[in-house]
Amino acid sequence: MNDTDPDRTERELAEALAALAEGVQGAPDAYRTARGEWLRRERRRRLVLAVVIAVVFTLATLIGLWVLNQAPSRSGVIFTGSGPADAGPLFPGPGSPRIR
Repeated sequence: MNDTDPDRTERELAEALAALAEGVQGAPDAYRTARGEWLRRERRRRLVLAVVIAVVFTLATLIGLWVLNQAPSRSGVIFTGSGPADAGPLFPGPGSPRIR
């Protein structure tokens, strides 16, 4: 057998990795710590999103009220009383003549 045998190389590599893996010990509470950090980040993301939504809603409401407040207080063209609306009621009553 020569030194470049792929099976031998694979076996030696597997043995080396197995020996390395035996020496590695995970922290006993690593999962709990990682999960706690993830939940904390998730709560923070949700809180930030709720605050952003509240701020945008408040700003939109205030801008809408400000725009409505800027409207002129006098009657506009629609409500002046001159035009086709003065010709008669929009929905005639039972005694009114029918419009054809």
